[in-house]
Parts: sequence; C-alpha cells; structure tokens
Amino acid sequence: MILVVTYSRGARTTLRNVCRSHCDTVIRRFGRAALFAETELGAFLACRLRAKHGADVQVEHTEPFNEFAAVRPAVREAAVAYEDRDAPSTPYAKFAVGADHPDPAAMRDAEL
Repeated sequence: MILVVTYSRGARTTLRNVCRSHCDTVIRRFGRAALFAETELGAFLACRLRAKHGADVQVEHTEPFNEFAAVRPAVREAAVAYEDRDAPSTPYAKFAVGADHPDPAAMRDAEL
C-alpha cells in the first residue's frame, strides 16, 4: 500500500478531492492521510500530490502488518492477557510484574 500524509491545508484539500474522484484506488482515508492501492494509479496519485504540494506531502510504501509473522507469541499472549485484566486502570508495567509477560522496557528496545 501507499501511505500519503499531508501537512498543509491545500494538500489536505487536494487529497480529499483525489479520494473522492478515485474511491476505487483509495483503501482508507484518515483525514489528513490516506492509503492508496499499490497500483500504478495509486503511485500516480501520490506522485501528483507530491508534485503539486512538495514537502507538504509525505509518501511512504507500507506493508500490511502480520502479527503472527512479525510478533513473537509471548508478546501476542501478553497483549491478550492485558486486555482481559481485572482492573482496566492497571498500567501494563505493573500488570507484567511477577507474571510471565515481557517487560515493557525490553519490548521498547526490541525490533520486530
């Protein structure tokens, strides 16, 4: 997918117009950002926005996030356990103490 992020009012207006005109190419719109299909038309639209608005438009090539391939099982299990916790106000760092869950500081420094 192609992620387009806009940083000016003019660029946002153009992005909105592009999204309305090419809804079959837009996968998802997030206000000042949009995901375009990874097609030549998606690339053309992203390049057109950059050509018109320069540095006010950021374009990134993205990949869908596959949590089962990118994240080790202990982290996924910790996320599920944390969401099932008894007290919703308990921060993860406190929740993980004394349990068999990854330490938040260790996860912060570990790349996927």
